[in-house]
Amino acid sequence: MHEFEMIVTLAGSFAAALLLGYLTQRLGLSPIVGYLFAGIAVGPNTPGFVANAEMAEEFAEMGVILLMFGIGLQFHFKELLDVRRIAIPGAVCQSTVATALGVLVGNAFGWSWTAGLVFGLAISVASTVVLLRVLVDNNDLHTPTGHIAVGWLVVEDLFTVFLLVLLPMLFSAGTTGSGSLPLALTFSLLKIILLVILTFFAGGRLIPWILGKVAATHSRELFTLTVLVIALGIAVGSAKFFGVSMALGAFLAGMMVRQSEFSFRAASEALPMRDAFAVLFFVSVGMLFHPAYLLEEPALVLATLGIILMGKPAAATVIVLAMRYPPRVALAVSMALAQIGEFSFILATVGRSLGILNASASNALIAASIVSISLNPLLYRLLNPVVDRVKGTRLWRKLEERARPSSGNENNGVEEAGARDRVIVVGYGPTGRTVARLLRENGIDPVIVELNLETVRMLRGEGVPAVYGDATQPDILTAAGAPDAVAIILTSAGMHGIEEIIRLARQMNPKLSIITRGSYLRDIPVLRKAGADAVFSGEGEVALNMTEHILRQLGATSEQIDRERDRISAEFGVFRELSPVSSALNGGPISKDSGTREM
Repeated sequence: MHEFEMIVTLAGSFAAALLLGYLTQRLGLSPIVGYLFAGIAVGPNTPGFVANAEMAEEFAEMGVILLMFGIGLQFHFKELLDVRRIAIPGAVCQSTVATALGVLVGNAFGWSWTAGLVFGLAISVASTVVLLRVLVDNNDLHTPTGHIAVGWLVVEDLFTVFLLVLLPMLFSAGTTGSGSLPLALTFSLLKIILLVILTFFAGGRLIPWILGKVAATHSRELFTLTVLVIALGIAVGSAKFFGVSMALGAFLAGMMVRQSEFSFRAASEALPMRDAFAVLFFVSVGMLFHPAYLLEEPALVLATLGIILMGKPAAATVIVLAMRYPPRVALAVSMALAQIGEFSFILATVGRSLGILNASASNALIAASIVSISLNPLLYRLLNPVVDRVKGTRLWRKLEERARPSSGNENNGVEEAGARDRVIVVGYGPTGRTVARLLRENGIDPVIVELNLETVRMLRGEGVPAVYGDATQPDILTAAGAPDAVAIILTSAGMHGIEEIIRLARQMNPKLSIITRGSYLRDIPVLRKAGADAVFSGEGEVALNMTEHILRQLGATSEQIDRERDRISAEFGVFRELSPVSSALNGGPISKDSGTREM
């Protein structure tokens, strides 16, 4: 009966999350909103199907561990260093303002200072998932706004990880005495330092070696299993032997794998399970929400929303303007951060487990998150119309003039994109090597995607950009730069998942020129239907070359050979427009409208 109840809970939770997540996505909102509504729908506070809340929470714990592992995998110090002058003081000041406002709200509703502090901290941190989605959807990820917002969020995430470690130390049963508290904190901090040292110095050598041995087996299942064992093993070991949260251990494990050459493959192949359990985490949070609470304490929800949608953006705008950045950047950063999400829920969950936060605080956070996550993409889209209306005002011009010297000298902490055009070459066999060499000789930067680890290491050693992983995974294509590339060339005939690669690449970049190989002539219409611009078949090329050779032997003129070649080309469908790449190789500008017929 226990197993059946578990399966029913999983099936019901996933089905509700799928349905409501799909609906919210179609409405242009974040799927997180749908997952939270799914939790409300299957929770004990609404009629109909009721999932087992205890089981959902157990699965949610797994979701937190894998979520933190994924955040560690995506964490990059370079993103922070690039914009450290604005991100560090900005995040600290904004978090301080939001926390102070949260304390005031908590005090107004009769909470303790401790509860108000944790509540304010939960409000202060934005959702990584929502922020990245908003920036990508509005093509702002690789702009000064995107770099500042991501760096800002990195600081918030690090601060929140520190809080997740500190809260259990301060409020667990063994450290309540005033005399034992400093000693307990000192001892705990020493254990954390030891954990970090072991993780990065011992694990930093051992884990890449293990992943390398497993990758050499060419088994995707074993690689995925290895990454999950590393994430869960370090998380459990951190809690068992060092007395810290499993979330911190998972975060450190992700950071450790991030430093290795397996980071992109780990993110693309091993973390779909993370997404599934993360969905259960959001569902379990939604199950805690009581809809009737909105009628019981609407003032608390409105006050919480006021901090998120007005207090935090106002503080961020003032801080960014004070650092002499353009006013549009200030408004964009503040709008992107005007929401709360996964870290807020994690902090609230820890606060409830330690007896710091009550049900009212949790309900207010869930309600505020649903509203803020829903409104955030819509508010961000209003940015350009608002800027168009106010950019001619005297105040706006003064702010822009004030920002120009600083932004011009520092380049907003963002490196300009290179002048050379990027082409992705998937596969580095004989064809891939030849294509990559020709591209480099003609001033085009190739980025190689390859599943042979030794080849990737060799290319990186030669200074050639190379990504290790399977091109059928979106994260691998993103890491190779598909959203900004001019073309992708699939050089291996019969490549596994080639149609999926074409579809993903086309989805990421509709203007991308996609050139591919097919094993047989019958592959050409299939690959064209998937979205390829140019398809080359070995059978077709052999037929063309043999025809040309025979005609020359028979003494045909050049015009006759060209005419016969065109006829066979049309019959086989071999010749396709190469678009930007062929134009660039011939010295012309890169343009989607250009086309050169190639042998």
